[in-house]
Amino acid sequence: MRVGVPSGEKLQRGSYKAVILTVLLSVFMFQLLRIVGLRAFSMASETYISGTHSAAFVTCPNDTVAKDLARGIVERKLAACVNIVPAIKSVYEWQGKIEEDNEVLLMIKTRSSKVAALAEYVRSNHPYEVAEVISLPIDQGNPPYLKWIGDIVPE
Repeated sequence: MRVGVPSGEKLQRGSYKAVILTVLLSVFMFQLLRIVGLRAFSMASETYISGTHSAAFVTCPNDTVAKDLARGIVERKLAACVNIVPAIKSVYEWQGKIEEDNEVLLMIKTRSSKVAALAEYVRSNHPYEVAEVISLPIDQGNPPYLKWIGDIVPE
């Protein structure tokens, strides 16, 4: 028996534990490290921070309503751009019945901080009893375009 030197079996078990622990930490910490790294890089390089802007979607019954809403949204600086996507078909349940309607889709690019004001504007000016206003944060995109959105839509 040697004093102070671990046996080969103990050393091997310790190495396996270290590898397993490293892999587990890597898996659990990856998302956190990714977010922290992206934000640090964004601050250092003055690029886009994920989630600063959002894409919102609103359905309308026709082109007239869609154009009126789109113009009002942009004029009030609630969004930098609204795309009007014609001729979509919506299938949904309303008041216990399955409905199918032709609609027009608004695809709205704005700051995430403006989504609540955007939703309020749509609710106040939309003919539907329950207007669809949903949004998703923009994770990535063309940096000059994302900067343009920020330049057009105030905080």
